Amino acid sequence: MSKDDKLNKIFNFSKFLLLHLIKQAAENRTTRSWQLSIANAVKEIQRTNKRRKTKETYLTKEELQETLEDAYDLGLKAAAREAFEGRYEAEELAELVDKTAIIDQGIELILEK
Repeated sequence: MSKDDKLNKIFNFSKFLLLHLIKQAAENRTTRSWQLSIANAVKEIQRTNKRRKTKETYLTKEELQETLEDAYDLGLKAAAREAFEGRYEAEELAELVDKTAIIDQGIELILEK
């Protein structure tokens, strides 16, 4: 898999991670399904980001943060369709959550060992 493919895969799993973190924050609850989706997304990001031979990573913490920030709007739009049974538009849902806190939480989860 090329580096670009790996970076695209990390971006795609970041959208799923953010979707469920946003839903958790907005609805102030969680479900087992959301927890499983978060755990799966984190694991896939960690696996994809790890270089096999050198044990280094493709993306630094700062680059992971940039990736999550880039994916945030897509995660927010997806969360708007699902949270509160789709009653809010993405812009309205954005007012209910703290973007910085959600991205920080995502980074923490990804960097956990």
